[in-house]
Amino acid sequence: MISLPAPHLEIDVLVLGIAILLFETFAARVDKKIFAYVGILGLTLVLIASFFLAPNSLEQTSAFWSFYTADGLAIFFKRFELITTIVVLAMMIDYAPVMRGATDRFGSNLGEFFSLPLLTCAGLMYLVSAIDFIFIFVSLELVTISFFVLVSFSRKDAVALEAGVKYLILGGVSAAFLVYGITWIFGVTGETNLQRITTAFASGNIDIQAATFGAVLIVVGLGFKIAAVPFQIWVPDVYQGAPTPVTAFLSVGSKAAGFVVLIRVLKPFLMLPNMQRLLVLLALLTVIYGNLAALPQNNLKRLLGYSSVAHAGYLLIAVLCLDGPAMTFYLVAYLLMTLLSFAVLIVVSQQNGDEISGFNGLGKRQPLLAFAMVIAMVSLAGLPFTAGFFGKFFIFAAAIAQKQFLLVAVGIVTVACGFYYYLKVIRAMYWPAAGQPSVQNEIITISPLSRLIMVALMVATIVLGVYPQPILNALKH
Repeated sequence: MISLPAPHLEIDVLVLGIAILLFETFAARVDKKIFAYVGILGLTLVLIASFFLAPNSLEQTSAFWSFYTADGLAIFFKRFELITTIVVLAMMIDYAPVMRGATDRFGSNLGEFFSLPLLTCAGLMYLVSAIDFIFIFVSLELVTISFFVLVSFSRKDAVALEAGVKYLILGGVSAAFLVYGITWIFGVTGETNLQRITTAFASGNIDIQAATFGAVLIVVGLGFKIAAVPFQIWVPDVYQGAPTPVTAFLSVGSKAAGFVVLIRVLKPFLMLPNMQRLLVLLALLTVIYGNLAALPQNNLKRLLGYSSVAHAGYLLIAVLCLDGPAMTFYLVAYLLMTLLSFAVLIVVSQQNGDEISGFNGLGKRQPLLAFAMVIAMVSLAGLPFTAGFFGKFFIFAAAIAQKQFLLVAVGIVTVACGFYYYLKVIRAMYWPAAGQPSVQNEIITISPLSRLIMVALMVATIVLGVYPQPILNALKH
């Protein structure tokens, strides 16, 4: 059987992204959508190759690879990021008409729009394998710089430019916190490798106060990346201003990699005093704020932005309990339901905008889109027979096992809040409130690729809501 070392996956994605970036420069008269299809095909081949990795390929090599791991968690999330990027590229194809009017040179740089997600994907794949602070920082900057460009890609849109500037400034601030924290940890232990830092912490021969200060700085830096409260201030404006496929990518791909890094980092940090209390406070604030801030929203992108903050709170509960399987299943469920909601939003918003009122009567105009949004919303709310239900169930079960009863109580109450703002989207599609402006009875067309992706996401959401075992079994290999 053909096999290859795990690092080849990232190299293949990088080469593919750079090749598309170079070729599109000299292809002025070619329909730039072809580069998105090439990216989808290339990532699909890399995804298939990920099932033919050489076992323990890095254990036979020199100490050079001490910054990189190819454990089960890393391999699983490499596939996660590949699937996310494939779906995002498909969304970008649907979104291309919007971008043609929102970029310079009449959309001639759309090829760049399709190549940057590949470079971002490579950074995310490196990030989930990073077990050294230096490599974590380098991978994180590759991801962040790519997102700086993607968020503000609509150069003629003042809202997108504002979002890009806010993301740039706050991204720089979070990087400063992260680097400063890393220097403190290195000063205390003389190490940047997470495994050796764990050994140093366990020995007890360190300055506990200095180590705790460094750990807090690192948690603050990562808190910006995962949109934990009070470091979430960039989320609503960036989510609303960025191109919708980029918002989906930020919401799913970036968040997943951030939580993988966080769960690796917290294993040694939880040995330090009061770190657990700090994380409990962050989880409580994030869950409460995210759900309460989403309640009055009428713009669906802002609603999903605040919803993303709330889901970060639930994921923090799993990370706090060091329950990798619960965190992983929740992220998979979040991928399915969030990408599904954004896929529908991209199609609908091109005619009716991003406001929830734009979905009025969608059940009659386009039943497939309305049903897809129903599946996404009820799964995000955590109703039974959806992947979102089991995601929350596993997290609350982990919290109960760790006797974190306060987190469970607050989590259950805030889930009830989510029912209101998710289900009001469903109400608009089937039972719009009296007095709201009616949307014209226009037929909304769906491309075959988008239709296929929506159906696949719906099926996966329902199947995992009935039989979650495939994901749990995948984590064992």
